[in-house]
Amino acid sequence: VQLQASGGGLVQAGGSLRLSCAASGRTFSSYAMGWFRQAPGKEREVVAAISWSGDMTYYRDSVKGRFTISRDNARNTVFLQMNSLKPEDTAVYYCAADAYYNRCITGHDLDYWGKGTQVTVSS
Repeated sequence: VQLQASGGGLVQAGGSLRLSCAASGRTFSSYAMGWFRQAPGKEREVVAAISWSGDMTYYRDSVKGRFTISRDNARNTVFLQMNSLKPEDTAVYYCAADAYYNRCITGHDLDYWGKGTQVTVSS
């Protein structure tokens, strides 16, 4: 599975962005997906995760109520809708895939990673 994240950019605080992660391969629907981010000088952290069927989702506390993860298995794409953005959301955002949903929450030993997309939120 190859992953390509897109949709990042520069936005003012309070604004919105929608990230997309397009996956190649016919087995996309069997993978759980996760969004992660890494800010300068900080460790990578999980933002949100979604099970292969979409029936389970996870969010880190700081984004609950503002971000929504979703997927469209017919289009081999996972999305991250980000609303009410804050300067502290500034980071490079990555998508990742794994056969195990829990790994998309912990961020450890994931099978596939995509290249990141930069999100910058100005105050």
